[in-house]
Amino acid sequence: MKLSCILLIALLSLGCGGYNAPAGTNGMGVKAAANISALIPRSAAAGGPGFTLTVNRTNFAANSVVFFAATAMATTVVTANQLMATIPASAIATAGTVQVYVNSAGNIYGVNSNTVDFMLN
Repeated sequence: MKLSCILLIALLSLGCGGYNAPAGTNGMGVKAAANISALIPRSAAAGGPGFTLTVNRTNFAANSVVFFAATAMATTVVTANQLMATIPASAIATAGTVQVYVNSAGNIYGVNSNTVDFMLN
């Protein structure tokens, strides 16, 4: 009877995601997606020089990478809540809207943040 109870408790705790899930996870040990709260600047002149893009957020991992127009950019983690990405002039050659997101590889699949529009005028 004791063994049955122990097995039942073990199955229930595993099926519910277990106890003490790591911080910043979704309860099953999978890194939760980052959430971009601000881009600085929000726009740039098309055809202009390269610049540094600051990305503020919640939930970035230490190995987060900023993607600008679906291309990974050189990214520096400034603090637990801020990244800086180097955007080359070649990435802003044409006017339009590009999407920015962050990939925080908290597991083998990686987790993408929300997507934020960046304007090239």
